[in-house]
Amino acid sequence: MQLSVNGRQIDVGDAFRGHIEESLNDIFGKYFGDAIEATVTMSREGPMYHALVNAHVGRGIQLVVENRADKPYTAFDGAADRLSKRLRRHKRRLRDHHRESNAETIQTMAARQYVLASESGEAEEGESADGQPAVIAEMSHEIPSLTVGEAVMRLDLADLPAMMFRNSAHGGMNMIYRRGDGNIGWIDPQGNSSAK
Repeated sequence: MQLSVNGRQIDVGDAFRGHIEESLNDIFGKYFGDAIEATVTMSREGPMYHALVNAHVGRGIQLVVENRADKPYTAFDGAADRLSKRLRRHKRRLRDHHRESNAETIQTMAARQYVLASESGEAEEGESADGQPAVIAEMSHEIPSLTVGEAVMRLDLADLPAMMFRNSAHGGMNMIYRRGDGNIGWIDPQGNSSAK
């Protein structure tokens, strides 16, 4: 596993770096096998320490966890516990996905992703000349073809608020999102069940 440990307003020494590497190797070895790469960012926010772990565990599968605590070791260990719980919850699906991704290539669809200016502040500031919201950034994005269960797993692992995917059961575009009550919402536009 390729590991990168970064510190923002904090010095990450060799002992702490070794603790992080040993913990992540134990977790990935126990639940998944071997992650491709992981980035750990430790930062200080006032009196608290913030640990952010971003791991690439397979093709198209990102795992993001974070934790805050009053000590750096406690902050990282809390994030490592969350990582372990998520991997344990999705262990079977990840192993099945890993076998499937080695046997066949996963279908994806190219799309464009845009970041629009928020509507807060001056109206002229966040609008283009024609009154539409200003485009701040434009990026390419891939929309994977997944089952609903695989999409929910990826949403949970990456701690995303929402995710668009092509439903592999019928080929239509679907959306899942995290609701305010903590449950997952699923949007399957009418007519997609007969599409193909």
